[in-house]
Amino acid sequence: MKAKLEDSGIKEHWTSQAKRHGASHCASWSDANAIEIEKRVIAPRLRTGSRVLDIGCSNGHATLSYAQAIDIDITGMDYVPEMIEAAREHLREAASGLRGRVSFETGDIRALPFESDSFDTVITTRVVINLQNPEAQEQGIRECLRVARPGGEVLLSEATLQGLEALNRLRAELGQKPLSMPAFNLYLDAETLAAKDWGPGVTVEALEFSSTYYLFTRVLKPLLEHLPGSLVKAADPLSEVNRLAGMLPSWGDYGVQKLFILRKNG
Repeated sequence: MKAKLEDSGIKEHWTSQAKRHGASHCASWSDANAIEIEKRVIAPRLRTGSRVLDIGCSNGHATLSYAQAIDIDITGMDYVPEMIEAAREHLREAASGLRGRVSFETGDIRALPFESDSFDTVITTRVVINLQNPEAQEQGIRECLRVARPGGEVLLSEATLQGLEALNRLRAELGQKPLSMPAFNLYLDAETLAAKDWGPGVTVEALEFSSTYYLFTRVLKPLLEHLPGSLVKAADPLSEVNRLAGMLPSWGDYGVQKLFILRKNG
C-alpha cells in the first residue's frame, strides 16, 4: 500500500483531477457505471421542492443530473476551486435542461459555510473518506448534521473498511491479490459510524447498493481476463462487464461503497 497522503497532498490530487478532466465524470471517478448506480440510489430520496446540499460535487456531474430530473434547489460544494470553476461552466452549458435550481460554492465539509438547519437533504459522495483521520471524519459528519433541518436526512455515499475486507476475503479464496485503499482515502469504519451517538433523535441506517457491481467488476472480471482469447481487461472501467453489472440488482455484502442514511428526527 502507498503511504497515506496528508491534507495538502489529497487536495493536490483532486486539483490535478479537476485540471486534467474538466467536465468529464473522470474528475470524480473513472468508473462511470458506479457513479450511475450511486445516483440511482440517491435520487429517489430527493423530494420535489426540497433544498439539497451536495458536498464533494466535483465538476457538478451528479448535481446537475439531480436538477435535470427533479424540481429541487440544490447547492453543489467542493473544496477545490478548480472543480467549482468546471462545475459553473458545466452549469452554463446545461442550464436550459434543468427542472430545478442549481448553484455551486467552494467550501470545506469540516466547516460548512451555511447556517444550521438549512437543508432538507445533505449528500456526500466519497468525501468523508478523503479526510485523513477519524476525528476529521466525525467533524465533517457532524457539520452535515448541523446544517440539515429537523426531519431531514444526511446521505453519506462512502467506501467502508468492512466492504473492502469482505471483498478481499472472496478474492483470496479465488487466488487473487487483495485490493487496497488509494493513498488519498481512509475508508469509513461502518461499525463505529453506526454505534456512535450523533445527537438526540438521530438514527443511522446502512444501505447496501453496490455488492453485485463489485462482485462482477472486482472478482469476475479478473477471472475472465485470463481465459484463452478473452478481450476483457480487468482495469477497464468502461467495459461491457461493468455496463451489464450496473444493470443488476445488488446482492450480498461485498460492496465497498455503501449509503449511510442519518435521519435527523424531530
